[in-house]
Formats: sequence, C-alpha cells, structure tokens
Amino acid sequence: MLKFKFLLWAFTQLLKRQIKNNPDCTRYVESKNLVFQIRTVSGVGRYYVIRDGAIRSSAGLVANPQFTLSFKDAVKGFAILSAKDSQAAFLRGLGSKDLIISGDFQEVMWFQGLTAFLQPPKIVSPYDRTAF
Repeated sequence: MLKFKFLLWAFTQLLKRQIKNNPDCTRYVESKNLVFQIRTVSGVGRYYVIRDGAIRSSAGLVANPQFTLSFKDAVKGFAILSAKDSQAAFLRGLGSKDLIISGDFQEVMWFQGLTAFLQPPKIVSPYDRTAF
C-alpha cells in the first residue's frame, strides 16, 4: 500500500517538473481545468487538480471528480501504473477488471496525452532506417 501511495504522490512531483521545464507540457496544461482521482476500490487514493497551468494533489478522495481510475487493490495499481509498457498494462488492467475507469472519457484521453510527457524520449539509432 505504501508503494502505491508514494507513486501517486511522486506522479504529481514529476508532472510539476515537466510543466516547469518542458514548454510543450506547459502549453498542454495551461488552459485546462480538471479534477480527477486515482484510487483503490477500498478507498485509498489521491486527487489531482489541474488549474491555471499548474497541478496540485492531495491525499484522499474528492466528491465529484471529472474521472476516476479505480484499481482493484494497491498492488495491482502500483503494477499497472509503474509498468514499462504502460499503455498495454492499462489495457490489460481494463480487460481483467483490475482497473475501472469512470467519468468523462474525453478527459481520460486528455490525461493519457499528459502522461506521455513522463515517458523517456525515444533514442533513435543512426542505423535505424525506419526513423527517416
């Protein structure tokens, strides 16, 4: 459970850094007003507020988020959120019902775009002809 809580807190810190240091990320969030939460079915979680080009979060849950990512438990949540193949892990979690998404799916898709800023840049090999 502690690893899951730490991951949710660290997520905010990583996004703050990206918003501060990456102009593309700054533009992505600058006009967004969004409240969402990531939680377990048992009620452990954190909510996030994106407003005025900044993100903040607090432990606990909020009454009316625009969307919620609910994990079966903290172990599944940590595994899915920290997976190297994050998009595939999300899809597997949805298929197995280890992850349930509720709320505004347009906002969920926007959020997926935001998480892309946390991915390490792809390094292109000079021998990779598909990159050209």
